[in-house]
Amino acid sequence: MVELVKAIIGDSEELHVMQLRGFKALLDTYQDFETSPGAETLEKVKWRFGLDGIDQYFIASDGERIGYIRIQRFDGDACRLSQMFILPEHLNKGYAQAAIRMAESLYPSAKKWALDTIKQEPKLCYLYEKMGYAPTGVEKNIKPGMDLVFYEKGGGVD
Repeated sequence: MVELVKAIIGDSEELHVMQLRGFKALLDTYQDFETSPGAETLEKVKWRFGLDGIDQYFIASDGERIGYIRIQRFDGDACRLSQMFILPEHLNKGYAQAAIRMAESLYPSAKKWALDTIKQEPKLCYLYEKMGYAPTGVEKNIKPGMDLVFYEKGGGVD
C-alpha cells in the first residue's frame, strides 16, 4: 500500500540523501549540475520548506519511505507537480502512478495541473501521458541533448 507522508523541515537531511539517490541516474546521464535536483545542496532542500504554496510528501510503501513528491499550489484552482522521484530499487512497481493519483486527490479544488520532465526520457513522458497529462507544445532547452517538455492536465495553468 502506498501513502503520502507530509515532510517537515526536520526531514531535510533524509530527504536530501534520498533526492541525490533518486536523481543520480539522470544526473549521470545529462551532467546537468545547474538545474538537476540530483545536484542540489542540503541548504536548498531546507530553504524550500520555508516557501509559501509548497507541499512536500514522502512516498511510502508499507511504512518505508521510497520516494518523494512536491506540489506547488497556485492561487485559484491550479497546482503543479514540481518534483517527484522513486528510489531506484522501487522503480517499475506502480508507485509513481499511485503517488500522482493520491497527490491529485489531496487537492480536489485543483482543476488544472502542470508539470515538466525531460523530453529525452521516454519512460517519464509515457508515465505522465498515461496519467492524463498532455504536452502543451512548450519546450525549453537546458543544454545540448536535454530539453524539458511541459505538460498539463485539465486545462492551462495561469
